[in-house]
Parts: sequence; C-alpha cells; structure tokens
Amino acid sequence: QVQLVESGGGSVQAGGSQRLSCVVSGSTFMNFAMGWFRQVPGKEREFVAGISRSGATSLYSDSVKGRFTISRDNMRKTVWLQMNSLKPEDTGAYFCAASTVSRAVTTVQEYDYWGQGTQVRVSS
Repeated sequence: QVQLVESGGGSVQAGGSQRLSCVVSGSTFMNFAMGWFRQVPGKEREFVAGISRSGATSLYSDSVKGRFTISRDNMRKTVWLQMNSLKPEDTGAYFCAASTVSRAVTTVQEYDYWGQGTQVRVSS
C-alpha cells in the first residue's frame, strides 16, 4: 500500500519562505513521478509543481514559477517543495501526489496516489 505523508505546513508572513516535505512508503519511490498540488475551499485542486522520476525534469505553474522549487531524493524517498517569496494567494491545502508515469505531469488525473495534505497560510 502506497502512502504519502506531507509535513512542513503552517503560518508564515508574506515574503517569507517555507519548505514542504513528502515521504513515500509502501513502494519503490523512484518508480513515481511526483507532484505538488494545492486547493482552497470551493475551488478545484490546482497543479503547483511536478518532477520526473529521475529528477531531471521539473514543471511549474505560472503562478509559482521563479518562487517555488521542487526537488527529490530517491534514496530518502522524499520530495520537497521549497516556497520562497510567499504571497497571501499561496494560502491553501498542499497535497503531495505520485504518478506511475515517468515524466513530470501536471493534471490531477495523471496522478495515482495522494497524501492527506498540509495547510499553508500566508498572511499579509
């Protein structure tokens, strides 16, 4: 059974930084492309960042490009999302996801496993 557990959320002031972590268990981590999504109440879950199995390729939404960085360590079975220059509109529940596709992917439908989410609140 594949499990994804996120950590690192919390409250931060605008302009600050935060790093989210996601540890994967129950399967071979390097078999998965990984991604981060976020969601606010009443809205659909939106893509934030994705990284390929090898870590060679990453993709970002336009709203976070240049501010967020996704990375992974296949030995530690962990993927991170480093968030800098945070804005109030970055507030939401952040979800880690794993896809059996090898390349970095951007849609909810392409991901097979999900974590429970961690809340990020950015105050102005």
